[in-house]
Amino acid sequence: MKEILVKIYSIASSLTESIIFLDEVDGIRILPIWIGPFEAQSIAIKMSGYVSPRPMTHDLLYRVIRDIGARVTKVLISGISENTYFSKIYISYNDNKTIEIDSRPSDAIALSVRSGSPIYISEDVFEHSQVLAKPISDEEIKTFKEKLKNLTPKDIIGDNPPKKEKEGKDEQETDN
Repeated sequence: MKEILVKIYSIASSLTESIIFLDEVDGIRILPIWIGPFEAQSIAIKMSGYVSPRPMTHDLLYRVIRDIGARVTKVLISGISENTYFSKIYISYNDNKTIEIDSRPSDAIALSVRSGSPIYISEDVFEHSQVLAKPISDEEIKTFKEKLKNLTPKDIIGDNPPKKEKEGKDEQETDN
């Protein structure tokens, strides 16, 4: 499976939903992923450089990983099914062992911004997702960012919204 290096292009948020836009580093594609507002806030706070007086959940998890002598080596947006994205966090320990942890993309990205580890998207995910083309000129960037402010889920996924989750279903499966 080919892995494509991406970086965070932007986060658009409202009171009820947020979208993170992942930018293909050596290409022209941008992948929008819907995430929860609390996870978006966690990512944005860390990216802004703000230091919370008390550790947030993702800070705590990162510190546990670091303090036991392990490290996050990368995160991978690894799959998509029925408009739900799946990801893995790769953690190395004991100098040569690596484990893969199943994760929601938002949690994996929140750990990535704390650990400085790279974010990848599998080529298969790009091929099976609605992607946006990266703007090229300064004017296109300005116009694109203005359009992001008014973007709705229907603009990207069309008239096929994600299936409603049943009550009591594991929260892990509800992250898009």
